[in-house]
Amino acid sequence: SSEMDETERFDWKHTIRFNILMLKIVGLWPPGNESYGLTPYTLYSAVVILSFQIGIIFFQIANVFFILGDLQAVTGTIFVLLMEMLASLKSYCLIKNMKMLKQLMLTINSDLFQPKNLQQRKFIQPTLNAWTKVVLTFWFFTIGWLFFSMLCPIFDKSFKEYFLPLPAWYPYNTRTSPHYELTYLHQFVAITCISMVTVNIDSLIAALNMYVGTQFDILCDDLRHFNETGENVSINFDEKLKKCIQHHKEILQFARYTNDFYNWLIFVEFLVGGICIGLAMFQLTLVAPFSNEFHSFIAYVNAISVQTFMYCWFGNEIELKSTKLPYAVFESDWTGLPSDIKKKMIIVLLKTHKPLKMSAFGLFYLSLETFVRILRTAWSYFALLRQVNSPK
Repeated sequence: SSEMDETERFDWKHTIRFNILMLKIVGLWPPGNESYGLTPYTLYSAVVILSFQIGIIFFQIANVFFILGDLQAVTGTIFVLLMEMLASLKSYCLIKNMKMLKQLMLTINSDLFQPKNLQQRKFIQPTLNAWTKVVLTFWFFTIGWLFFSMLCPIFDKSFKEYFLPLPAWYPYNTRTSPHYELTYLHQFVAITCISMVTVNIDSLIAALNMYVGTQFDILCDDLRHFNETGENVSINFDEKLKKCIQHHKEILQFARYTNDFYNWLIFVEFLVGGICIGLAMFQLTLVAPFSNEFHSFIAYVNAISVQTFMYCWFGNEIELKSTKLPYAVFESDWTGLPSDIKKKMIIVLLKTHKPLKMSAFGLFYLSLETFVRILRTAWSYFALLRQVNSPK
């Protein structure tokens, strides 16, 4: 560890610092290590969530009852509405599990989870970079959708007729000034807020999964180099093995807590994701090509696809990396170890034999197979809607 002393501690939270800042702004990340309490921040959170999440959803649901007969209008409202409701569910799960999440943030920076040398730091970097790239892609499509859908009335000049970006019912006349401008502003702020909630909670979950994957990488490397003594000849194998077993236990516990936090979210996300992609693709066939709405639907389909991919990819990585553990044990130079340590190594081999799978209640596993299945489901919904809508 002399190599480690030369360099400062590795800060795992550094990668997600922007995420945390964004969650703070939308009222979903209390400062410091504490959870929600009787603080000004809790009051701020309540105001933001009530006025910018619950408010807009209520007005849009009320509107659905007035347009039930029109398939195009209903599908056009529902695919956005479902994602907004999902954002509220995500906020609820985050608030409910805040104590545990703050604990996970402390665990990830604990001594056991630190990379042991510069070489380990180098090989975890590509995974951190992959997370950043996927998240940036998600941001790109989300901002694209926001831009086209929110400024739609301005681009197609329908603001002159007092059209709002999102069809919603209000208990007052929105077709007069200044009611129209204020309602427009409220919708703009609310949808931006909901988008920020969605992107940042999804990125946080992907980051937690990514952390579990990188920890398996570090553990594999430790096991592979288990019998390398270097200059220090009198190495204590027992201590070293205990540390590896402890590390493995901690990783599994970290993964279990993470999975408990997003069980419900993933379950609903995967059900809703397919429907939303299908509905948005159906909307694409109804609007003029390369119009403003066309671009907004394209961005939306891509954003939801990236969102689902992000969950599945990093979940899939956990499964792949955890299957490498028994091989890493075998690759360590075990032939030269004392016999009692060899026996313990066999136990470790048996313990690590079962790969770790992240799931939603054990119904959907986070894997690339699931991702393909969701896209297939989306296509079926799309085909069904086309059939229902086609002129007889």
